Amino acid sequence: MDYNRLLTPPKGKIDAVLDTDAYNEIDDQFAIAYMLRSEDRINLKALYAAPFHNSKSNGPEDGMERSYDEILKLLTLADREDMKTVTFRGSRSYLSSETVPVDSPAAHDLAERAMEYTSENPLYVVAIGAITNVASALIMKPEIKDRIVIVWLGGNSIDSSDNREFNILQDVAAARVVMGCGAPFVQLPCRGVVDHFYTTAPELNFWLAEKNPLADYLAKNTIAEAESYAAGKPWSRVIWDVTAVAWLLNEGGRFMVSRIIPTPIPQYDHHISHDYNRHLMCYVHTIHRDALMEDLFKKLTR
Repeated sequence: MDYNRLLTPPKGKIDAVLDTDAYNEIDDQFAIAYMLRSEDRINLKALYAAPFHNSKSNGPEDGMERSYDEILKLLTLADREDMKTVTFRGSRSYLSSETVPVDSPAAHDLAERAMEYTSENPLYVVAIGAITNVASALIMKPEIKDRIVIVWLGGNSIDSSDNREFNILQDVAAARVVMGCGAPFVQLPCRGVVDHFYTTAPELNFWLAEKNPLADYLAKNTIAEAESYAAGKPWSRVIWDVTAVAWLLNEGGRFMVSRIIPTPIPQYDHHISHDYNRHLMCYVHTIHRDALMEDLFKKLTR
């Protein structure tokens, strides 16, 4: 395997799909918009709605449906109605085991779509939620592991005391499938790494508010969410999902720094273990916050 491909994002224009629990928080919307506005470098082929369960949903299936509707809303605001025909509903539950996929239109699309690619010309799979859809596609069609590069925002830094991060916590089995299959894998850990990528109300109001319908929605949605729990207090809001998309645009290391490490093993008791003979992966450990934020705001408001 050419591990240089893991440390160095692709040059030129590449094909990618985005797997997102878009209704879960306010940051998925930024990631979707950033990907849509990076069309000079990214040919977005499909969008998949991922399951999630928290206070914003009644369960994984409801979370997936709400995410599907939110994706469609973002596509309208971005004037990208054409992408709605390649937006697919995802898993209605999490994996029950590491050998049984969750059947969904998203998993089927990824399994079939990835077969059109090769190891020399892979499909980039960017995932920013529970990674059930991607794991299901790999179980359905294991041979796609040699035709894709998986870029996942999930888990915590390898220095963290535990791995209790929302995306991985929801479906540990799916994370074990993806991280154990041998596919080229890029991890952007949440706590300790990408949690440094945050914004504030003054910044959003200055750079995004009233610039265009999409930018205005992102600014007001974020401010309203933060004010719901921090009204009258200083606050900053992490929009870390953007960083997974940014890895595809990281020529020259302008947005982040990574290194090659053996792929950790996520355990069901929510810690990670290590086997230093295990296959390698790309581990992002530093985010250049201001450089990435500048590129994000520039693209959202042009």
